[in-house]
Amino acid sequence: MDYKTLNRKLELIKGKLSSIERKSDRRIFLVCESEDSIEVNKFLSETLGCRFVTATCYQADNWFEVLYHFSLDELGCVITNKAVIRDMKNPSVESLAPFSPAAEWIEREMSDLMGIDFRNHPNLKRLILADDWPEGVYPLRREVSK
Repeated sequence: MDYKTLNRKLELIKGKLSSIERKSDRRIFLVCESEDSIEVNKFLSETLGCRFVTATCYQADNWFEVLYHFSLDELGCVITNKAVIRDMKNPSVESLAPFSPAAEWIEREMSDLMGIDFRNHPNLKRLILADDWPEGVYPLRREVSK
């Protein structure tokens, strides 16, 4: 695959994306709503042949972002899909773990520390926090003043 082919293939999912940000040929950011993230992530994995690397989470004032980082090894390109979660009280997104087992532990970590619910995760039990840690208290989540 070359960059021209990559750009043409990304057009296939443009309807699921809020934006495509090309920082360079080797660094591309896709932005989608949380309800579209599973389709976008499957597209990256199954259609483009990207390898899931890791995921991270970010809390803004009025939304969360789960950033799924994929590598398109043949081009030396990293593609990040930013899934925007607008429900601040009950943040959730579909889990990648059923089709990408490498996502299982990092999703458990984000669930523990940020309180993100990864729907259909095969084993969303605590990973980092102690068993007696209080429910509903997430150490990396900050209070948002309104």
